[in-house]
Amino acid sequence: MTCGVQVMADVAGVLPDFEIEALAAAGAIRSTLALEAGQVQPASLDLRLAEDAYRLRASFLPGKDRAVADLLQDPGIRLHRIDLTDKGAVLETGCVYLIPLQESLRLPPGLAARANPKSSTGRIDVFTRLVTNRSRAFDDVPTGYAGPLYLEVSPRTFPVMVRPGDRLAQIRFKRKKPETLKEKVVSIDLEPPAGQPAGYRAKPHSGVVDLRGLGAHDVSQFWEPVYPKNGRIVLNPEEFYILVSREAVKVASAEAAEMAPIAPELGEFRAHYAGFFDPGFGMNKEGSRAVLEVRSRDVPFILEHGQPVAKLIYEPMSAKPRALYGGQGSNYQGQGLRLSKHFTQ
Repeated sequence: MTCGVQVMADVAGVLPDFEIEALAAAGAIRSTLALEAGQVQPASLDLRLAEDAYRLRASFLPGKDRAVADLLQDPGIRLHRIDLTDKGAVLETGCVYLIPLQESLRLPPGLAARANPKSSTGRIDVFTRLVTNRSRAFDDVPTGYAGPLYLEVSPRTFPVMVRPGDRLAQIRFKRKKPETLKEKVVSIDLEPPAGQPAGYRAKPHSGVVDLRGLGAHDVSQFWEPVYPKNGRIVLNPEEFYILVSREAVKVASAEAAEMAPIAPELGEFRAHYAGFFDPGFGMNKEGSRAVLEVRSRDVPFILEHGQPVAKLIYEPMSAKPRALYGGQGSNYQGQGLRLSKHFTQ
């Protein structure tokens, strides 16, 4: 028993839903408002925006001796404060914002955490990273961390309307690092059925994406279909694409997965933004593909059918979750090529 938190016999692995709920009940996870239904996922916790956003001059990391709140008083870092409480606010493309989160942490020793954009966030090309006090790396929360959480948010293609309580990122809690990790390479599917697109390319200068407008945005106003020729497409520099894996992805009930880059010498492009896959993903009868958020860097780049683009890293759970992905109306179970839930399908 540590800090009022009872753990399961110090079992290593990613914590499941019921252990996350126990952390919240014991005060290791704190929030200005009570946790909402559906906020605890099979192997992660959705994080909610608080009431303010800060427009930054540039992204930053606090470093080992500084608190984020102190740095936000520096006019060389903070440009202005934005109130989200009235009707929300539009976050513009090409800008960097830092938004305090409703959740904070007081982790017991031996328990660390890692954050990642939610799948729907990555699919609209909104770049997010978690920031903590005294941090020297984004997204990673060290063991025993006690303090507030902040989310750096930078829309890349579409301006987005945000409000307090919106969930752009999620966090996983881990006890001990496993000695061995299983990996699986993911390749690209550029041989769709006849007449079907292999992906979508984002249109520049489109409208605002309202994060609460589920199914409310016309695909044709934001995206154009991509049709390969001879199993090949050319990525235009700095443009954003939604593509799909050739392989089905399955995550068993006793494991969690995260998508990660493969060796950079295999191509100058980024093939994922949101990388968490919960236990139960793809275990439906039809199977599920991995949707890939892709951007080429600096120069045009040719992608060919079957080309490796990313890898999945599998980690053991400390215990099987009470609920599996897909059991609570999950948006992307059984998916093939699919845009985010904000668009008409």
